Amino acid sequence: MNTIRIGTRDSELALWQAKTVQNQLKTLGYPTEIVSTKSHGDIELSKPLYEMGVTGIFTKALDIALLNSEIDIAVHSMKDVPTALPEGIVVGAVLKRGNPHDVLVYKGDLSFLEAEIATIATSSLRRKAQWLHRYPHHNIENLRGNVNTRLQKLTDNSWNGAIFAAAGLERINKLPEKHLVLDWMLPAPAQGAIVVVVREDNVALQKKLLPLHDDYTYIATQLERDFLRALEGGCTAPIGAFAEFKDEKLYFKGGLWSEDGKESSVIDEVLTQIDEYTGEKLATMVRS
Repeated sequence: MNTIRIGTRDSELALWQAKTVQNQLKTLGYPTEIVSTKSHGDIELSKPLYEMGVTGIFTKALDIALLNSEIDIAVHSMKDVPTALPEGIVVGAVLKRGNPHDVLVYKGDLSFLEAEIATIATSSLRRKAQWLHRYPHHNIENLRGNVNTRLQKLTDNSWNGAIFAAAGLERINKLPEKHLVLDWMLPAPAQGAIVVVVREDNVALQKKLLPLHDDYTYIATQLERDFLRALEGGCTAPIGAFAEFKDEKLYFKGGLWSEDGKESSVIDEVLTQIDEYTGEKLATMVRS
């Protein structure tokens, strides 16, 4: 039996995700090995993501390795994956979603939330816009790097807090006691989900990945990503979306903000006839 080569970035979180897939494949009886690499997004840390203007900044290196048959599958945080996959690459599995929310990791106490002057760190335009919409007098500082690097930068600087994806901190047991769940902040489309991609022509491997796949997560995240694509968004647009199944209904909330957070348009829908709602239709609603 051929060993399945699992491609991943080399950060602690990315390796956790790859090992999660590895363990599930091992349970199914398949031999595997992990092949790690650095992405351009891991190397260039001086600029905010929205200034870099590179689609697939965290996935391109693995896409090339996959298409060159240097690896057999690649494991990604789904929110980092462009809404249009490269030609020849398809989704093999979407794992059951983890925590979709953002959290504020802070120092001291939370009195700064009501202060006129405070500094919050994030490189995400989506997080920046939503934070400024709620706290227009606060300052936003750029914060790049993997989870551990960003936590250390928060410690080393005089910032009041920094915003992280809850799932990332939870998965590597780095969620500090001093954190606040930002349940009012719309997450990035597909935040908290892990996706496995594979070459389109490798049908045999696609079949092996099927037991890892969670349909509910796939349907919800595809709607979020279709919404993002319809708004022509990505790392350069302040767009948030979240869909979840409850009581056999799909609840969808999506939003679009101006970069300074002053303007916003948010929709909140209960989709009883799921097939009637597309990302384009929901995008039209938020535009109006």
